[in-house]
Order: sequence, then structure tokens, then C-alpha cells
Amino acid sequence: MNRFLVRLFFVCMICMSSSVLLVSCKVKGKVVEETKKEDSNRMNADRIVKNFYDNKSDFKTLNIKSNVKYHDEKQNQNLTAEIKIKKDEKILVSIRFLGITMAKALITPSSVSYYEKLGGTYFEGDFSSLSKWLGTDLDFRKIQNILIGQAMDDLTKGKYQDSLVDQSYRLEDISKTNIKKYFFFDKSSFLLSKQEISQPAENRKVEVLYSDYKKYDESQFPTDININAEQEKGKTEIYLSYNSINLNEELNFPYSVPNDYKRILIK
Repeated sequence: MNRFLVRLFFVCMICMSSSVLLVSCKVKGKVVEETKKEDSNRMNADRIVKNFYDNKSDFKTLNIKSNVKYHDEKQNQNLTAEIKIKKDEKILVSIRFLGITMAKALITPSSVSYYEKLGGTYFEGDFSSLSKWLGTDLDFRKIQNILIGQAMDDLTKGKYQDSLVDQSYRLEDISKTNIKKYFFFDKSSFLLSKQEISQPAENRKVEVLYSDYKKYDESQFPTDININAEQEKGKTEIYLSYNSINLNEELNFPYSVPNDYKRILIK
């Protein structure tokens, strides 16, 4: 289970920063046809981005308690997680099995640390080594945004092609890079319903879906996050179901690696 816990932390909380929707030529043609048909009614990319950011997600701290379902080609696991966030400063994730804390991860803008009990190991490092290990660029902001239903990228700084797909607004990043990015928004509320990024050359893709948004102190947060990740090593599905979200409490972030744990290096 020790390798599973590591994978859960950094696939679930981080790896979704590389996700995708693959569109065949036939489907692409359909998108163009729908776009032309709806031209008089749909919004352009700038207005979609503005309406998305008009949805409030203001907070100082979040305390999230969640059920976690994990599935890959070798195992299924049902766990619980407590996720504490101090906005733009730190994230503490505690993974529990039958009420017992099995692992913790502390993430800040400059560092990533975790330890797990079964193997008695811990890791301390920065995003560069972890990004190389996982095969995708990571940073604190991406992780924080994924957990609260915000776009991984700052959409005000990018260039996007807009379209209407299955009654959702879709923005496609048209930057000339080897990474493809798509963002989907509910047509009525402009809340994020899906974000996807792929690296076709590396055969990696992940799809992150959000549903059942609820309002907390005028801010909207998703209560269900479904992550489907695929790479050469296999497929992984992770489902987070938030049981409770408490805003702006005074939170402690206790994190201390036991003295006898062995440090591991990620190369």
C-alpha cells in the first residue's frame, strides 16, 4: 500500500495537471458545425473568461473532509482525506484508512513533503524533482486550483478558441506548444465543469470533471471531483467526494516526520 499512498497523493492532488480530450476529425467537424449554428447566441472567449472569474471563490482557509475512491489496473481502495488549505501559502493532506492516519503531505509554493507509515519513508524536495518524476510540470497554484474547481491556468493571460460543445462552452488553448489544453464551462453558471490537458508525444492524458457545486459564504466550490488519468504505465481513476467544506476557520497544519523514517530520493 505504501506505493499506492504515494501515487494517491501525487496523482490525485498533482498529476491531474496534465489532462486531455481527444477529438477525432469527425467530432471536430461537428464542433465547427455547432459553432456556426449557435454563432448569434454564444459568447466569445473573452466574455466566457470574464463570466467564469465573476463566480466568487474567495477564502482565507479551507478545511475539506472527503471520501476517496481509487482504482487502477491492480487495485481498488476506499479511503478518507482531510485537506487543509491556507490560500496561496500551504496545503496539508492527511490520508486515513479506518480512521487511522496512514500518510501526510505538506505542499507549499516552494516545497513538497510527505511521509507514509507502512513503509516508514518520507520525501522532501521541490517541484522540479517531483515534476520530472511524474512527467508533468507542477506548481502550488495548479494544485490549489484543481482542488477548488478553478482553472489550472490564468485564463486572462492565454489565447483561446471558443466553441459550444454539448451545451458547454469550451476554450481551447491555441498556444503553439506540445501540450493541448481544454477548459469546459457550464453554459448557464459559467462554473468549470471539466479541464483537460494532454501531452500526445508522451502518451499522457488526464481528464478532471467537476459536479454538484455548492455555495459557501457566497463562494462556489465543487463537491465531486472525478479524475481519469492515462499514461503508458496504465490507467488510474480517482473520485473525491467532499463531505464538508468549512471556510475561514483558524487552522493548524501539524506536520512532523517521525525520527526513524527513511528519506527517499526521487530521480
